Amino acid sequence: MDSSHSSAAAAAAAAAAGGGGTGGSGGNGMIIPQTNDTETKMDDPKQNLNQVINSIQKTLGLLHQLYLTVSSFNVASQLPLLQRLNSLVLELDNMTKLSEKCSIQVPMEVLNLIDDGKNPDEFTRDVINSCIARNQITKGKTDAFKGLRKHLLEELEQAFPDEVESYREIRATSAAESKRLAQAQSILPNGDVKVKPEL
Repeated sequence: MDSSHSSAAAAAAAAAAGGGGTGGSGGNGMIIPQTNDTETKMDDPKQNLNQVINSIQKTLGLLHQLYLTVSSFNVASQLPLLQRLNSLVLELDNMTKLSEKCSIQVPMEVLNLIDDGKNPDEFTRDVINSCIARNQITKGKTDAFKGLRKHLLEELEQAFPDEVESYREIRATSAAESKRLAQAQSILPNGDVKVKPEL
């Protein structure tokens, strides 16, 4: 088993030992389902996702415990086996209820990569590389248009110097007005300046 499964199993075993087993046996593997007081809290999407992740980890721990019980099964371990099966069913039911509050959209490409046994991070890498390539193409086009504009202004200035000068004055006035308007809109009533949130 890998470290994530063993850590989930250790967490589940700790929950079983400290979570109130029956009698004085302590480590019989029975996990008492905890009441879910998170329903009274605000439905925060990140919190809902964390609850689903915790439920998945708890389920993995229960599956590991179940595997250990089944692999060393004897008549005496029938009761712990039934208790662990019941705990697994309760946790799966809890996971289903928690997942109804989460609305996560996973791209089909990610699921296909997982089905193919590949790392889903490849999808993220491919999307980022695609965005970088498109950004470079767009930047090249923008630079080409800037060069064309500069070249056209130079040519127009040679042919029509007065008109180009008045165009530049109008352009400078318009840019200053736009800047002043943007600054006026970003000032709050208390004098503070709005700051654009970074995405």
